[in-house]
Amino acid sequence: MVTLSILDQSPIRSGGSAAEALANTLDLARRAEALGYHRYWLAEHHNTQSFAGSAPEIMITAVAAATKSIHVGSAGVMLPHYSPLKVAELFRLLESLYPGRIDLGLGRAPGSDQRTARALQPGPQAYPIDVFPQQIELLYQFLEDANGLSGADGGFPADHPYIGIHATPRGPGMPDMWMLGSGGDGAVYASQFGMAYCFAHFINQDAGTTPIDVYRQQFKPSRHLASPHAAIAISVMVAETEEEAERIAAARNLWVMHLLQNRASTFPSIEEALNYPYTEDEKVMMRAIRQRSITGNPAQVRAKMLAMGDEYGVDDFVILTITHDHADRVKSYELLAEAFGLQGARAA
Repeated sequence: MVTLSILDQSPIRSGGSAAEALANTLDLARRAEALGYHRYWLAEHHNTQSFAGSAPEIMITAVAAATKSIHVGSAGVMLPHYSPLKVAELFRLLESLYPGRIDLGLGRAPGSDQRTARALQPGPQAYPIDVFPQQIELLYQFLEDANGLSGADGGFPADHPYIGIHATPRGPGMPDMWMLGSGGDGAVYASQFGMAYCFAHFINQDAGTTPIDVYRQQFKPSRHLASPHAAIAISVMVAETEEEAERIAAARNLWVMHLLQNRASTFPSIEEALNYPYTEDEKVMMRAIRQRSITGNPAQVRAKMLAMGDEYGVDDFVILTITHDHADRVKSYELLAEAFGLQGARAA
């Protein structure tokens, strides 16, 4: 059975505002729940004109409060910026407020440029990237300790220097843990810690199936996950016709080109994209960019996604759709839900 979820970066459109982008996130989350999507994940980006989502823990709170049952989580918390204890407390609080609905997705990338990453550092001495596994271990220990586990069952061993330090509020339940990644490192960490793994195909299509293959081959069962669980995050644009989908996607594709040229700003309009004076080199670049996304009418997109699922051995898809017009984005998710027969879409 195919599982469909949503990744939302709270994109800011040209002529719009960050406040509008965040309001659109809340609106889309409500609609996603009604349509039958399984998870709603919020991204973390810093020092950008393109996205309003700089604090996923705050957006998780807002989205969970605006919905009733859909899983809500981070995609992801960029752990090198933060203390594991602080992240554990944030997500213990979220789990206490919305029990059984919270996902904690972790990432290693900075979610920003390197200068901004330095400005985000938690003190004069930042966490070096090679301590990322130790950060994950500490995070798990704080979460398990707060859940009442200790010793061989989880949490801190009796001789640990942090014994007696608790991530509060304490209580039953833990967020569902995910490792996010666009290459081999995230897959290895996910396998080592026995976590679920989501491969960011929309960032790195050139990696092929290798990250998920590595994850499955090296997976070690944990207290929280007995066998590997992989998902794939993909860029999708659905409209009533293939021609309309390609037309709407032109704006996103122009933004991607600007991103690759290190001049990304707010998301351009369709008219801006269609009238843009592309050079010959940029036309070549745009042809490659169009291959990064699954675009078409509902039947075409469904067929391509199922073929990708067979290739990667997954039936769990996290969908990223960005348009200039919020109505086009909502419609794309509606058409996708209908194409896969999600329960909410059938009821509508």
